[in-house]
Amino acid sequence: MNLTVNGVCQEFSEPLTAAGMLEALGVDAARAVIERNGAVLSRESLAVTALADGDVIEIVHFVSGG
Repeated sequence: MNLTVNGVCQEFSEPLTAAGMLEALGVDAARAVIERNGAVLSRESLAVTALADGDVIEIVHFVSGG
């Protein structure tokens, strides 16, 4: 399955949920917002949202600092 993640085409060997993709990429879901094909996904939906070949994903990470 091919996904475009933050503008970069990435290949995954099996179908994934949004949560599975984040895990595969090493992204902490609690510190990120995910957009799939222009729609923001709620945290509650990540584990049940199946991604499809060709989806465009944007991941925004929150970083704290001071």
